[in-house]
Amino acid sequence: MLGKTRLRSNISCFWNRFPRVFIAIGFTLVIAVCGCHPNNNPFVSAKALRDREILRRGIGGEPSSLDPAEATDTFSFEVIRDLYEGLTTESQRGTILPGVASSWTIDASGTKYEFKIRTNARWSNGAHLRASDFVRAWRRVVDPRLASPVADTLRPIVGAANIIAGRSPPVSLGVFAPKDDLLIVRLVKPAPYFLELLTDTATFPIYSDVAARSHAPNSWVSNGPYVLSEWTPGAGLTLTKSRTYWDHTHVHIESIDYVIVADENAELRQYLAGELDITETVPANALDLIRKEHSKELHIWPFLGTAYYAINLVSSNFRSNLYLRESLAMAVDRQRLVTGILGFGQQPAYGFVPPGTWNYSSQSWKWKDLPDPQRIAEAQRLYRQAGYSVRRPLRLKLLLNTNHTIRQVAIAIAEMWKNTLGVETELIEQEYRVFLQTRRDTSQWDLARLGWTADYNDAGNFLDIFRVGSPNNDSRYSSHQFDGLLDVAATTSDATRRRHILEHAETLMLSAYPVIPIYFYVSRRMIKPYVQGASPNPLNRLYSKYLRILPH
Repeated sequence: MLGKTRLRSNISCFWNRFPRVFIAIGFTLVIAVCGCHPNNNPFVSAKALRDREILRRGIGGEPSSLDPAEATDTFSFEVIRDLYEGLTTESQRGTILPGVASSWTIDASGTKYEFKIRTNARWSNGAHLRASDFVRAWRRVVDPRLASPVADTLRPIVGAANIIAGRSPPVSLGVFAPKDDLLIVRLVKPAPYFLELLTDTATFPIYSDVAARSHAPNSWVSNGPYVLSEWTPGAGLTLTKSRTYWDHTHVHIESIDYVIVADENAELRQYLAGELDITETVPANALDLIRKEHSKELHIWPFLGTAYYAINLVSSNFRSNLYLRESLAMAVDRQRLVTGILGFGQQPAYGFVPPGTWNYSSQSWKWKDLPDPQRIAEAQRLYRQAGYSVRRPLRLKLLLNTNHTIRQVAIAIAEMWKNTLGVETELIEQEYRVFLQTRRDTSQWDLARLGWTADYNDAGNFLDIFRVGSPNNDSRYSSHQFDGLLDVAATTSDATRRRHILEHAETLMLSAYPVIPIYFYVSRRMIKPYVQGASPNPLNRLYSKYLRILPH
């Protein structure tokens, strides 16, 4: 919890003085609010008032950044989606809706979009939001000087690829603001997922790129349904309803407390003690108890995401040893993991792009359906062929972030490798923000436990992370043939042909074993019965603006 429970006012007087910045680690931002309150009924209890105003959401780690151009982790994304809004937004179930753009038109070629910016779209300081704010934000994202980890998101736009590669200036990006309320975007090719892509945090506008880079405490301005009022590193963040948001009358909850709880069991304990209203996850070891005593509060929904181990191809152990990489992948009993440890309906992953991805047939390794004895025998043969044995075992370091389920899965996989092959595995477990830094240093790990969840529903969103130079290519996989296939797919308008190209690309990547997919995600949360508005979403997005708290 955030120290103590606080009542928050509905006043609008201070919003005009609340600009925006990416908050640095170790910095606590607090906005003092006056004691006035819209509900002057003296017979309303403090508890009822608190319950109506504050939603307490668990979050599994410290956001790395609240700058849309810098954030790369799901904890950051979750908060940013409450603070900002793009041209389009989503319904609870993921249907595309108008956001900052009230409407749009697409020309006959499918490559020119014109967005009408709402006249009542404003920043939290009261300033009008203009089309030029998107132009500035997107140029900043693709500018190689910023080295934004989400630059590839804008690759469908004309000029983006050359700008990211340093071959063209950011002003050549195919986005224009001829008027304050008109944004024109030109694409390299038709992209049927483009409106969905615009719900991704990388496409959100910024008020001032100078302010965003300065990290100045007095420069934070956002444009979404909530504004940041407090960030206590290691404890949590508090967001308060924005009175300048264009649709603020349909935002029901006055304040959101994001409570940082890295341990799943600790988060569940807080939930059961009434200290949280929504959890981010549910520990597998509590599943039986929850289904017995709290089944109506358990919500399990599939979504597009893959848990996997990145193999460090810079490491001398793995760089030129395909047999070793394949043997490790084959030795993992995924069915045992999803039934014996995970238990929430996750599917074993023998490929990277999840089932259910739009216009795509999931690919997998050919040995996927081998009986266990044959699979294990082949893994052992490959291990020996790679130059290892029980007497000369492979010793490796597996990097993971602090999380009960992640740890249990890692322990089980390390045991499988030990019993099947003789591998000695050292688990390096780190707090999330430290983990994010360590994963960039390939000298400190041989494998890293990672997850990729869709930014938009398209196979290219999963495969693009394996491009040479992608900031999300932790394995350092490098294949000009693979990159070439993605380039061809990016300029192919025929949906069937594009699907086949992407399927070929995934098969090629899988054959090189740069990663070991483990399982496909499901969302699992505990949600109090008095919290209404939560629905399944294919991208696992739970927007606070759609939630409401009923009297209880």
